[in-house]
This record gives sequence, structure tokens and C-alpha cells, in this order.
Amino acid sequence: MPQMQPMADDDPVLSLRGIGKKYGAITVLSNIDLNLSRGEVLALIGENGAGKSTISAIVAGLVKPTTGSMSWRGVPYSPTCPIDALSAGIGLIHQEMRLLPELSIAENVFVGRLPLKGGKVDRATMNRRAAEQLHRLGLDLPPTMLVRHLRVAAQQQVEIAKALTLHAQLLIFDEPTSALGGAETDRLFDQIAQLKAEGVSFIYISHRMDEIARIADRVVVLRDGRLVATHASARVPVKTLVHEMVGRPLDRMFPPIRPVQGKPLLEVEGLTSSEGAFADVSFSVNAGEVFGIAGIVGAGRTELVRAITGADPITSGRVKVDGRPIVLKSPREALESGIVLVPEDRKAQGLVLEHSIADNIAQSNYARIARNGWVTPRAVRQFAERAIDRFHIKGRSDQRAGQLSGGNQQKVVIAKCISRQPQVVILDEPTRGIDVGARAAIYDVIGDLARQGKAVIVVSSDLDEVLGLSHRIMVLSRGRNRGILGHTAADRVAVMELATT
Repeated sequence: MPQMQPMADDDPVLSLRGIGKKYGAITVLSNIDLNLSRGEVLALIGENGAGKSTISAIVAGLVKPTTGSMSWRGVPYSPTCPIDALSAGIGLIHQEMRLLPELSIAENVFVGRLPLKGGKVDRATMNRRAAEQLHRLGLDLPPTMLVRHLRVAAQQQVEIAKALTLHAQLLIFDEPTSALGGAETDRLFDQIAQLKAEGVSFIYISHRMDEIARIADRVVVLRDGRLVATHASARVPVKTLVHEMVGRPLDRMFPPIRPVQGKPLLEVEGLTSSEGAFADVSFSVNAGEVFGIAGIVGAGRTELVRAITGADPITSGRVKVDGRPIVLKSPREALESGIVLVPEDRKAQGLVLEHSIADNIAQSNYARIARNGWVTPRAVRQFAERAIDRFHIKGRSDQRAGQLSGGNQQKVVIAKCISRQPQVVILDEPTRGIDVGARAAIYDVIGDLARQGKAVIVVSSDLDEVLGLSHRIMVLSRGRNRGILGHTAADRVAVMELATT
């Protein structure tokens, strides 16, 4: 890389000029001009597929631009690989976690740059430094624990710790809080503020508008690979930003909450985890009801819904569907009893990325597809195309699921689950890492499920999402049910008071 020269205080630390990117005949970025100042947090927002992650990948050396040029700290900058970017002081934390599950937390934090002493890995220093950074982020786990034992939220914090230990002068965060709760997000923002005061710059990508207002100095809006708006302040009305992102007004985000008149369809009585994640949890969900589950990270929300679907073991308690007790020994038995789970990690648990949309939707639905016991490619395609049309999935039935945007991948997972015609639908973090337009579409799906008489459970770290969708909200804290709030009584204060008891 060229030798760095002294910079004036008002010079941009990073400059992009005419950056474009094509994949064959498809243009994903067109003529992007962008400046970033020292100690600035620049927010990049836009729908999935707008080009945000492509810009990040170009700056981080993962992707080469087709056209345009960049400068970094006053000199030409054209990284050919991520090592070039890291050597220049630029680090990227990906939206999709890229941890090595069979290595420890500390080994993942320092992978590729392990501290050495006498020619050997200095594990004491590595573990100590990893533990210090994890503690600052609110994750007090042994640094020697294998990553494969961590839940998604904890893995996200390990990814963040990895980025923060780079001592970089520019950090690019792509949806860093998508799996985090309020307390964890606050700790991350404290770290960003401290680094910002030291002159570190940030490119911050998020679909959470409230975060943008809190953390960003400026906002850049992308749509269809083009820069359509730049705001000198983050204090911009959400409706304005959404309109710029989607190219149309989005007047209503959440579907209307309709009165529930159905009987209890799901009953949970005294459920207790065999792993200590939750204890003595009881609640019921009526037909036609959206039931929210809120709580800070570590409250036991994901573990609870996994237990209800037979994925995690319990020591006591029981679950009834439509008045009938079910045996919670495996996910298959829950599925056969009419319970489906849309998991929080769609890539690892909900999809086979190398398979087509049609094959993914067909999975667990072969009994509905088969004619006379035979599953034919034509029947799979027709079944999938009906689901693609119903859920407005932007993709062809023969297209690989891994090629879709996050929002469309989530729709495929939902389509696969809903095609089983379940009675109870559980969605764990249904809009994690998904843009505003796709969120509204998924919210409409949730509202439709309730109108069809399903019992719907929504688990989310996004408190506004839970409040906007739910007829009632159960708040978990340290694995216990601290109370159930009706829609009119539930607000951010009431929920957080219960969540922190």
C-alpha cells in the first residue's frame, strides 16, 4: 500500500468516486460518490439489494469495483483482498456471522493474528484480552468456550469483539445489533462513542431507524444501487427515510390489531428447561391471536420456543394443542401436532442455501406434494410456485436460495413452514437483518395468519416490533414469566420494567 501522508483535519479519511459494480449484465452499484470524515459515523441505509453490503465489501477488499476509484487517508486505495484492508486499518463485521464453530471464543476473536510468545501462541494473553472485550460488551462467558455452544446473540457479540480488537481506524458494521437486545446495543454504542472520540471512523449499516438516529452523524440512502439522498444529520423523519429507501410512501407498517374471539389453541403449563434456561413458564395463545414474547438477551426466549417445538429438552411441564397434550421429544412430533417454528438463524437452521427455492419449500412438505406416493419435479415446482406467488417471493423456483436477499430468504422459510397448514406458528426474530419494505410484507403475513385463526407467537429483540404486532406480550427475565401485558397496557416502559426485574 502507498505510504500515508499527513492529512488536514477537514480532509475526508475515505473517499469513493464513481464506484460501480457489475456482475455480468447486472448492475448492482452505479456511480457512487461518498466521503467519510475522521471520527464520523456514516449510516448507509436502503432496502435489501440496494447496494449497502456491496459498498462495504469493496471498501473491505472482498470485492473489486468495476468502475471508479478510492482514496484512504489521502492516498489512492485499491485493496485486492481483505488483508490489504486490514493492513491499512479497515475492518468489517459482516451481517452473516463467519465464526469457526470448533474453535474457542478467544481463538475466533484473534483468528489470523494470534498473539505469540517465544514462537508459540500466548493463550493466557489471548484469553485475557478476549475476556476483557467481551465483558465490555456484556458477554461474561469463558473465552475458552467453543463457539458452537453459543446462541446467535452471543455469536454476534463475539463477531463485534473480533472487530473491536483490530485497532482499526475505520470499522464497517453491517447490521451489528440484529441479534442483540437493548442492553447489549447500549454497550456497543458506548464502545463506538469511545472509539469515535479517539478518531476512529465508522460505516454503519442498519435497518433499525431508531439506531440510526442515535448513533449516526450523517445518513446516506441507497436505492437500486444508486445514491438517492444524503442527509447532513441523522435527525430525519422516519417516513422521509423510508420513502427514499423504497421509492414510495409506506403509510402503515403494522397490520391492524383485530379483536380475538377464538378459544385457547396453544397451552403451555409449568414448562421448565433441563438446561436451566427457563423455569415454570405458563401461558396460552388463542386462535387468531398474535402473542409476543419480549425480554433482554439471555432471558430464555429462544430456548423456550425451541422447547415448545421439541428441539430442546425439558424436565417438567406440558404443552397442549387444541386441548390435546403433545409429547415434546423431537421437532417431528411437534410438527405432526401442528406446531411450526421459523428459526432465528434462517441460513443455518431454516434453509439449505445451495438448494433451489423449490427444493427448500418442498422440504417437510413432501406428503402434500406426493401423488400416489411419488414426488415428481413438476409437482415440486408447481407447489413451490404457488407459495412463491402467495408470499410475493422475488425469485424463480429453480433459483438457489443463497442468491436471494435476506428478506426473500425469510419469506422462503415462512412459506416452507406455513405450507404445512399448521395450527400454531412460532416466529423467532422474524425480521432480523431485513429492510423496511420486506418487514412490512412479513408483518402482513403475520396478520393474515392471525386472521386465518392460527395461534401466532412472535419472539423479537425489536421492542417496537413486538408492541406493534401483538395482542398480548409475555415478558421473560432470567428464564421466568414476569407478567403478560395486554395491547393497550403494553408500552416500552412497562415491558422494560418487567424485563429487568
